[in-house]
Order: sequence, then structure tokens, then C-alpha cells
Amino acid sequence: MKLSLLLLALCVLQNGAFAQPRKKGRTAPLGYTDTPILPGQKWKVHDIDRPRPKLVTPGNTPGAPPSDAIVLFDGKDLSQWEAPSKTGAKPPAWKVENGYMEVTTGGMVTKQKFGDIQLHLEWAAPAEIDGTSQWRGNSGVLLMDRYEIQVLDSYNNPTYADGQAGAIYAQWPPLVNASRKPGEWQTYDIVFEAPKFEGPKLVKPGYVTVFANGVLLHHRKEIGGRMSHRVVGTYEAHGAEEPLGLQNHDTSVRYRNIWVRRLAGYDQP
Repeated sequence: MKLSLLLLALCVLQNGAFAQPRKKGRTAPLGYTDTPILPGQKWKVHDIDRPRPKLVTPGNTPGAPPSDAIVLFDGKDLSQWEAPSKTGAKPPAWKVENGYMEVTTGGMVTKQKFGDIQLHLEWAAPAEIDGTSQWRGNSGVLLMDRYEIQVLDSYNNPTYADGQAGAIYAQWPPLVNASRKPGEWQTYDIVFEAPKFEGPKLVKPGYVTVFANGVLLHHRKEIGGRMSHRVVGTYEAHGAEEPLGLQNHDTSVRYRNIWVRRLAGYDQP
């Protein structure tokens, strides 16, 4: 009997029956100055002087650009894009209609250059299947116009593993195949850490994290070098910032809702 009463009392206490009502307008310290230093950092635990993160307003709907994003394509025009300089300084020729752009002639690169970024874009392979393997909805996202995240219709489409949709092309297959059916819109969310060079010497390789349709494909995976086909890609020194590119592989892939955020380190003022 005594044990039953004790258990009942504990249950009542855990459910807050005897708890005092919370007071409104409670205050708490904004930080501390008397706490220990965090290992490997210059800051104390809960340091009152540590810079607070800048405010970024998220987009109103999933996939919408946040307040600090640079919108590279909003469905209206190609004003943020140009033809790659190696092909001659011609205006981009891709078709724009119904809120998307479609691969036609030549590749495209951004007029702006970027280093470390968060990139969002949406793409769709042609609904009508015309070809097999690498001839089904082939394009690519070219980080720094060199390091390719593959775009491909990989729905029920056998092809080599490191050429699947979301692959770090010719280097690493995606962890899984998260492709939707041809003609349906697919989403890539990419976090890219640019490689670092000192003169001609590589001192830090590039890394990439990729989500496709909300599914993780790569988690901070090291990039082995520039895009290649049937050979091993290598690094060649380049600028700290370079354009983003979209590849023309002679298939009518569509893109929409493309935006990017420049990434900085922790504790920025």
C-alpha cells in the first residue's frame, strides 16, 4: 500500500499537478565572462562578447531564396548568365518560357564569381525518353566551372555508377539514387567548399555536400579534381572565386529557381 501511494505521488509530481505556475517576464543573463575557454577556440562557454550570427530571413516556402541569397534565375530572363569565355563572348542562347530555362545551344556560366557557397536549383529531364544511359537528360552543375555534380535522368536508367544523377562526375557515385520520374522537377541543394591554392600548389581540396529531393547524396565528400571523362581528373590552380556553370550535353534539360548564398566562417562581426 505504501509503495502504491509513493508511486502515485511520483506520477503526480512528474505530471506537474503540484508545480507552481511559471512566472511571466523572466529574465536570463545575455552571456558570461567567468566561464572556461572552449577547447580549440578563443571564446569562453556562453561568452557574452562572442559575435552573434547575422539575421537571415528564410524564404516563405520550401526552396524559396532566403533574404541573403543571390537569385541567379527567377524564371524571367538570363541577365545573370553569359556564354563561357572559351566559346566567345556571346549572349546565352537558352530558351526561357513558363518560368524555366531550357538547354539549347552551348553552356552557360554566371557573370558573378563565387567561392564557398550554398546552391539551390531545380531541374527536369525531358518527359519523353530518347536515348539510353548518358543520353537521357544529361547536363551538369559545374562548380567553379570545373567540378561537376551530374544532372541525368537516372530513373530506371542503367549507367555507370559515377555518372548517375548527383554523382561527383567520374569520381564518386551518389550514396543513393533519389531520382524522380522523367519530366518531374528534381531539387538539388549543394554546399560547396572551394579548393585553396598557394601559387600552383593545392593546399586544401574542395569538398561538397549534396541533397537531391531532400535525400543526402554526399556528406562533405572530397573532390578529386576537375571534371573529366574516362581519365582521372586533377587539380589546376585557379582563382579563389570562379563562375558557376550549367552544362550543355545536347539534351533538353530544364532549370528553374536557382539561387546561391556566399558562405563565411563562424564568428564574423
